[in-house]
Amino acid sequence: MNRNILVVAAHPDDEVLGLGGTVRKWCNEGAEIHAVILAQGITSRGDTGESLDIELANLRGQARRSADIVGYQEVLFENLPDNRMDNIDLLDITRIIEKYINNFKPQVVLTHHHGDLNIDHQLTYQAVLTACRPMLGCSVKELYTFETLSSSEWNFPYYKNGFSPNLFVDITDTIQVKLEAVGCYTSEIRQAPHPRSLGVIKDAATRWGSVAGFSYAEPFEQIFRLM
Repeated sequence: MNRNILVVAAHPDDEVLGLGGTVRKWCNEGAEIHAVILAQGITSRGDTGESLDIELANLRGQARRSADIVGYQEVLFENLPDNRMDNIDLLDITRIIEKYINNFKPQVVLTHHHGDLNIDHQLTYQAVLTACRPMLGCSVKELYTFETLSSSEWNFPYYKNGFSPNLFVDITDTIQVKLEAVGCYTSEIRQAPHPRSLGVIKDAATRWGSVAGFSYAEPFEQIFRLM
């Protein structure tokens, strides 16, 4: 798999929660994968000033350690406000993503599902879809969305827009790597039965694996694939 792949995530930890096992597997097969994280990830929690700067630095340090484990070539950070991306023009978010597509020329892009509860996830999807529209000269030939535990499954009133995967990646050989990478996010992991607890994350991989005949799997929804 000699391909350039771009993962566009709203917050630090989304880039491993949704596809950490897949990233490690594809990197092992020769892919070069970059991650872009659009929003700060913590400013909605109320910290300000020096406290915010320290927490943000710590969170990005956790992201870099996690990225090293799963194999990202690098993880790049924008500085959009956490859970307030709806205060930014969609065009401005799209231009940020277009910048990275122009820089990396990915053939494959992965991002959040459009039906997630989190508003930043929804806007990330909309901006990615716009940036990846299949025009002459665009490098992107495949676009997929991933599940983000504690967001994809919690958008109860809009089940009709629920995550409906049609691609399953066998991560039996990389599930432990994923859990190790998620574990780097000490500020984001929660205790069971929270969806972002390590046991539940492993259980989710077991559940999706059972759908596809694998021990562990990560699910994706194909938006388009150009042949």
